[in-house]
Amino acid sequence: MKISIITATYNSGTSINSALQSIASQTYLNLELIIIDGASGDNTLEVVKEKYSRQVSIISEKDKGIYDALNKGVRAATGDIIGFVHSDDFLASKELLSKIARIFQEEKVDGVYGDLQYVNKEDTSKVIRYWKSEAFKPELLKKGWMPAHPTLFLKKEVYEKHGLFNLNYNIAADYDLMLRIFSDPTLKFKYLPEVITKMRVGGASNRSLKNIKLKSREDLKALRTNGIKNPFKVLAYKNFSKLRQFVAPQPPKGE
Repeated sequence: MKISIITATYNSGTSINSALQSIASQTYLNLELIIIDGASGDNTLEVVKEKYSRQVSIISEKDKGIYDALNKGVRAATGDIIGFVHSDDFLASKELLSKIARIFQEEKVDGVYGDLQYVNKEDTSKVIRYWKSEAFKPELLKKGWMPAHPTLFLKKEVYEKHGLFNLNYNIAADYDLMLRIFSDPTLKFKYLPEVITKMRVGGASNRSLKNIKLKSREDLKALRTNGIKNPFKVLAYKNFSKLRQFVAPQPPKGE
């Protein structure tokens, strides 16, 4: 199975190297990298061409924001499986894509997801938040559950069935998309219980109080649009559940 990795960039020349290294070091070889660049004015594309020698496709043009860029990437993808590695993020280990591909092949699932670590921007060994997920059950959607979107790998046919990111959302289009997908009883998902992605702190949804308020309004809209009952209660569950992410899970005894 071919895996397409989509990386959206804009003036990312100083930060993209670790993302590229984490992709280039993967032991799984049947993959393509798709760079969707928002017409950067720095050396982003030069860094990509210099640091990444595997199959890469580059689209560089002005866009309407991150979700528009990701939609372009999904449309351009030629792989059976699609995942995202944002320019400030990186994959946690060299074997990840091999493990993910094996799950898709052996367990015939439609999606695979795992855990996410938010790390210090300068010292990525320092974990700020740990988003530990769990095996999916439909009732979790009523509790505000969602997997960490950067860790989610989906078959391309899932996008063909459920569509792309809705550009009417500025921040919550990933939540809206996941509500659509995880509400589909015909799809099968697998939780890989390990860190898939490490993300430097400072994402758009939690960068300011204004964005936090906007995120809540858009989350409510997504819940209502996707027919989730008691949306205010679900949103409260969703926001409260994030508090435990600031306490990193303890490793099993003996490690």
